[in-house]
Amino acid sequence: MKGKKIKRLGLAACCMMAALMMQGCGSNKNGQKIEIEIVQYKPEAAVYFDTVEEAFNATHDNIHLTISSPNDAMTILRTRFIREDYPDIIGIGGDINYSYFVDAGILADVSDYEGINNIKPAYLNIAEALKLVPIEGSYALPYVANAAGILYNRDIFEENGWVIPENWEELIALCDQIQAAGKMPFYFGFKDTWTCLAPWNAMAVDLAPADVTKQVNRGTTTFATEYREVSEKYLQLLQYGPSDPFAYGYNDACTAFARGESVMYPIGSYAVPQILTVNPDLNVDSFVMPANDEKDGNTLNSGVDLLFAVTASCENKEAAYEVLDFLYADENIQQYIDAQNAIPCKEGEFQLASMLDGMMGYIEAGNMTDYQDHYYPSEMAVDAQIQTFLINRDVDAFLKKFDTDWLRYNRDIIRLVQKYEEEHGK
Repeated sequence: MKGKKIKRLGLAACCMMAALMMQGCGSNKNGQKIEIEIVQYKPEAAVYFDTVEEAFNATHDNIHLTISSPNDAMTILRTRFIREDYPDIIGIGGDINYSYFVDAGILADVSDYEGINNIKPAYLNIAEALKLVPIEGSYALPYVANAAGILYNRDIFEENGWVIPENWEELIALCDQIQAAGKMPFYFGFKDTWTCLAPWNAMAVDLAPADVTKQVNRGTTTFATEYREVSEKYLQLLQYGPSDPFAYGYNDACTAFARGESVMYPIGSYAVPQILTVNPDLNVDSFVMPANDEKDGNTLNSGVDLLFAVTASCENKEAAYEVLDFLYADENIQQYIDAQNAIPCKEGEFQLASMLDGMMGYIEAGNMTDYQDHYYPSEMAVDAQIQTFLINRDVDAFLKKFDTDWLRYNRDIIRLVQKYEEEHGK
């Protein structure tokens, strides 16, 4: 029985049933199992993928699945690619690395995979936009996403009668009210440079074009033009946090928010598990960063946290698709959601974590925009640039350096874009 999927059962139940029934697919012509290997980049989800591997192998006779979840998967993948030692499927984030892999011809076109029709158009569009230049075909199968905005303490909000702000003016007014009540509006963890990207991304999706990096590559605008309002509003937020936001790291900020030392925390949904380890009873929810002056100009900052891609060298694409069918079974996606507080990229009736309640309207409407830093090359170290900017508070110097460094670190991509547009009469 080919492509068998167990319905309405969790992974553990799948394994138990398999032990009793041992139902699965038939063997291949040689009586040998087809080997399918997945390397995925999220070690924090290793337990889930170990269970997936066990459940799949218990219910399939002709395919043997191996899933690796190494701590430094991207380095391992790059090394293997250089050696032309390709796994059949890779699980990576929807960021610039995926863009490079598509451009290098490492990934296979999966347009013929039927399951792609069940993925939310918004996330397919986000993946499509990551291509450096337009290339025919689909190369990514988004699995789960995350979201960034503002986490808040529901109990403190309710005790004080505070309401969720829907534009920038309301957010600043709320921060003033919180300070007047003797509480700290925000906690930051800017000692760890990567945390500086969370508010940046959440504001930038409201205030800058979603394709700003592509516009800059085409030479039609500059970051000095498109990121000025983002930069200025970011500086406004600093007055509503600790006196020295660079003295505390990510763990410090999570702990402080969990203990009620701040009412809000501008970070992504990925921080909630860490926060709840400190205070499991915290009543936490989230809302979209209202950086725009009008509510209608706001969008949810959400990107593909994990996507699957079949490599072009995969010799058994049909078997790889059978594995993907299993991964994309509703009950398996729900188990991942429960374990990681993720947002499913697949259409369906899924139960999401309550801390996403305040973002559900945007999720259901598909009103979401990818993280701007998914387009930034790692060599440019934008997180460190933002940290330096927040320390120096010099908007002009920051934006000038951003434009200069962009030309330096993206010159190959810029040439690629210019060549494409010359050839296609753009």
